[in-house]
Amino acid sequence: MYKNLAAALAAACFFSPVFSQTKAPAEPVKAGFVYVSPITEAGWTRQHDEGRKAVEAALGAGVKTTFVENVPEGPDAERVIRDLAATGHKIIFTPSFGYMEPTLKVAQDFPGVKFESITGYKQSANVATANARYYEGRYLAGIAAGRMSKTGVAGYVAGFPIPEVLQGINAFTLGMRSVNPQAQVKVVWLNVWFDPPKERDGAMALFNQDADVVAFHTGSTAVMVAAQERGKLAVAYHSDMRRVGPDAQIVAVTHQWGDYYTARVRAAQNGTWKSGNVWGGVKEGMIRVGDFGSKVPQAVQQEVLARQKDIAAGKLHPFQATRTAVRDNEGHEVIAKGQTLGDAQILGMNWLAEGVVGKLTR
Repeated sequence: MYKNLAAALAAACFFSPVFSQTKAPAEPVKAGFVYVSPITEAGWTRQHDEGRKAVEAALGAGVKTTFVENVPEGPDAERVIRDLAATGHKIIFTPSFGYMEPTLKVAQDFPGVKFESITGYKQSANVATANARYYEGRYLAGIAAGRMSKTGVAGYVAGFPIPEVLQGINAFTLGMRSVNPQAQVKVVWLNVWFDPPKERDGAMALFNQDADVVAFHTGSTAVMVAAQERGKLAVAYHSDMRRVGPDAQIVAVTHQWGDYYTARVRAAQNGTWKSGNVWGGVKEGMIRVGDFGSKVPQAVQQEVLARQKDIAAGKLHPFQATRTAVRDNEGHEVIAKGQTLGDAQILGMNWLAEGVVGKLTR
């Protein structure tokens, strides 16, 4: 899935007794991308647009990409997806959880078009799903935060309490407490993915509650900018954000979509595309932790990178109870000693780990 597929077919030649001519090259495959926010200098949408650019770089004249940015989840998304399907796009990527249902609805009316519901979980004959194991990067970032925090209190600016976000909060907390067992993570829920002023306000509120390092699951750089202004630390998400937080960034959890997108467009191009589900992480190259800030000691960098190698090799799992059972923040055992959560349990996560200060908003 993540290696180059077969090279594009060479143009065929037709010969007749009277003349010879080369067939016109095949039309480039049209690939559409729908983005939930504007394309900013870093963040969720930026990483998906980098994936789109990687497709263009890999396939050249064999592909023509189109993107529509800042499309709200809901009826507007269905309109945009339908318009792309109706205008000859052979494969359409819809990278936002709230695009799942509109994607499925449009796909029913365009059985010849391939759809990629990124972060969705419902498939059909012409709708595939894909996501990344963000929680692996979150655990590693938690180790860095645990080593760097002086107060032992971290903040977390979160969008919505869906399993993907809970996985990240819990993995971050478990990573942090693996090096500082008394660490706390305070959560602020925004109930929005992209709203820079609200993201900033959430970060500022956490800094006022003794958090000296923050992580976030939102779409802009606002939290990193706030940390830079307050002289605090932050974990970059989606993209490297050192440009806006040169002193604040300790590490970045980055998403790498280029190889996946390229492979899927190639498959649509050569007729090998099939529906299915991909959930890739550090091992598959879809999640990477690095881009350390200048304040992070070499020893901490080496520790985080070593644990990243352990995850890639299957030696470390963020949701594994090795020495003691893992409990939620209400005292219930959620991972028995010696046990590791399976994918189904991770995908259905509905609890907050011990050490998290906050409650689920239902």
